[in-house]
Amino acid sequence: MADLTAPVYEVTATKRRPKTFDELAGQEFVVSTLKNSLQSGSIAHAYLFSGPRGCGKTSAARILARSLNCEKGPEQGGHYEGPCGVCDNCKSISAGASMDVIEIDGASNTSVNDVRQIKDEVLFPPQAGRYKIYIIDEVHMLSNSAFNALLKTIEEPPPYIIFIFATTELHKVPATIKSRCQQFSFRLIPIETIQEILKKICGEMGIEAEDSALFWIARESTGSLRDAFTLFDQVASFSGGQIREDLIREKLGLAGLEKINALAEACAANDTPAALSQTDAILASGVAIEQLIIDLAGYYRSLLLLKNGITRESLLGCSPDQFSVKVLEALDSIRLEQALEILLACYRDIRYSVSPRFELETTVSKLSWLNQWVSPPELKAALDRAQYALHAQAGSGNAYEGGVSRPLAPGDKSPGNARPPQQGKSGVQSLAEEYRRMLAEKSRQPDAPPLPNGSEADDDDEPAWSGIIHNSGTSQDESPVDRVLRLIPGTVVN
Repeated sequence: MADLTAPVYEVTATKRRPKTFDELAGQEFVVSTLKNSLQSGSIAHAYLFSGPRGCGKTSAARILARSLNCEKGPEQGGHYEGPCGVCDNCKSISAGASMDVIEIDGASNTSVNDVRQIKDEVLFPPQAGRYKIYIIDEVHMLSNSAFNALLKTIEEPPPYIIFIFATTELHKVPATIKSRCQQFSFRLIPIETIQEILKKICGEMGIEAEDSALFWIARESTGSLRDAFTLFDQVASFSGGQIREDLIREKLGLAGLEKINALAEACAANDTPAALSQTDAILASGVAIEQLIIDLAGYYRSLLLLKNGITRESLLGCSPDQFSVKVLEALDSIRLEQALEILLACYRDIRYSVSPRFELETTVSKLSWLNQWVSPPELKAALDRAQYALHAQAGSGNAYEGGVSRPLAPGDKSPGNARPPQQGKSGVQSLAEEYRRMLAEKSRQPDAPPLPNGSEADDDDEPAWSGIIHNSGTSQDESPVDRVLRLIPGTVVN
């Protein structure tokens, strides 16, 4: 027979639920506003708490309810800091046994009949406290009829009635309800704050934990303290009193930064076989395909932040010096943005793919030639410089020193005698058409002006810049136009 006197295990999220406003982490604006309202006696008849999951909405509603009905409450005068926690009202509310504080789950009480019951109950005054308080969690789940039935009661309730609504989806709450409530927006809790709370819990429980492991737990919680406590309980259950980052990655099937660095270095070095081999080794260690894509996307996103001078550890996910210097030097911001686009597209495609692994391996192959990728702005700039070189040569002969023209560097100004761009039927004329036009105009000239020092012009003389393509080692059968286009980065001539 089970021992009913044995202590019952309590999860950290319940055990560490805030009891006072000062324990409500990461919600300074909400805490200061509610404290000032209690101190001044400016108590509203309806409050609406909105925000993401696990950030303290229901806890704040319970703290406010205890503060309003505490025997040492704000009406007793003096400086008021919150509920005392020792009076009968505070104890009964904390235990959920108070008849004056009614908590309702909006997800299971959605009908208009449930609201009618509330309308009947508000006619009776509180029994032990100053106020009768209704806390409706997930209020957005109420039906439209239930919301409409609540409108008049919320707008003009009896003086002893207070409504506190909590929701994670504010956009689903009708505007007519919002306009009758004081709204408080709860924010995601910063990673540093969650990490400090976890470190304090480890000290109280006698658990040894690495800072990097606690940082990983805080980051994975995405700003939800309840999610952080749940993940902490899971990690603590298999850590044996010592929470280490390598143990977490081994048990939960995660790719470590060292493996991601090795894979990214192989991709940056255009070593496709090595990159595919690294991918196979990571997947063989138990890492899921979706998780590897997420880790790679987060890795390149952190590199992009580093390229833009952001070194905040909470944004990067780890210390900046842990990222590969080789990858940072090999890829610029444009290539990192392209890497992110490739990985995000891969994550969207794997759910409809014949084989998610094939999608991942194709993505890794694309990342392996990333430093050879030419972005559309770069290609346009190269085409503009080459086209301007053609116009300048046609208008002024040898426009640059040495008889060979060069593409303009960024910031160069066009010479005054350069011919403006020609346009055809379809708009701006192509390089091939421009080149042929120049040769046709040259062939129509009856006599060329004498060259200095008595030198003679070659009958087959082409524009001076074409000399750079005659010595490029291309096939003799290749046309001059194709050889010009071959010099432009990012173009392919068949």
